[in-house]
Amino acid sequence: MMKPLALPQLMCMLVLAFASHLAQAQITDINSAINRAGRERMLSQRMAKAYFQIGQGIDTERSKAVLDSSIALFDRQLVELKNYAPTPEIKSTYLQLEKAWLAYKDVLVGSTPSKANGKTVLALSDEVLALAHQGTVQLERHSNTSLGYLVNLSGRQRMLSQRLAMFYQAAVWNVIGLQDNAESEKAQKEFADGLRELSSTAVNTPALSEELKLLKQQWFFFENALKQRTGADKSLPLNVATTSERMLQLLENIVNLYEKSPK
Repeated sequence: MMKPLALPQLMCMLVLAFASHLAQAQITDINSAINRAGRERMLSQRMAKAYFQIGQGIDTERSKAVLDSSIALFDRQLVELKNYAPTPEIKSTYLQLEKAWLAYKDVLVGSTPSKANGKTVLALSDEVLALAHQGTVQLERHSNTSLGYLVNLSGRQRMLSQRLAMFYQAAVWNVIGLQDNAESEKAQKEFADGLRELSSTAVNTPALSEELKLLKQQWFFFENALKQRTGADKSLPLNVATTSERMLQLLENIVNLYEKSPK
């Protein structure tokens, strides 16, 4: 009889299957490009989150799987976006992003995660985020459609879910201090505002409305988890790690539904 998989092994397999599923789709139109560009934005934060989790020994095996699969996915999507770029301006953005990404990737894979490199990881993740966001906005403007806006907005929610978890793990590891809470509070407000806007959008299908309802429920748990930072109990950052991944899967469904909405 085959021995059942342990929970950490199963979770790692799910992470890798999730990444493989994302990598299968190709850029077929402008909304697909906006989705892919927005996912690069999210990955910049997810990789930093995983880096901080590995450094602290939080959900280590799954965090390593998250980091490895995110690096590979970022690489593949960057090539696709450079090739797809519909204007010289957008192409230039992705060439700049490529340079910033190489510096970021070098820190992520160059050595074992350490608190000493924590601020460098944060700074480089922000640089990559800014350029990935720039490319996403440029593609949205190129589309000049309300649907392109919704793909961008929902994709931004995807990024914010990982940015919030990243800030949390950085704070738990004392990479950032209380003075940096303003950025986390700003991200929480932006997520709540974005969720309200998406929930009230007239184009929402029954499937989208159901996914957004589930996201609201998960957001309630995630917000509560983000408030728990006291003591040395690793179950608290573990809760943030796992909840942020659940948020991400829901948001992937939502962004994909907007991408495939009738034109």
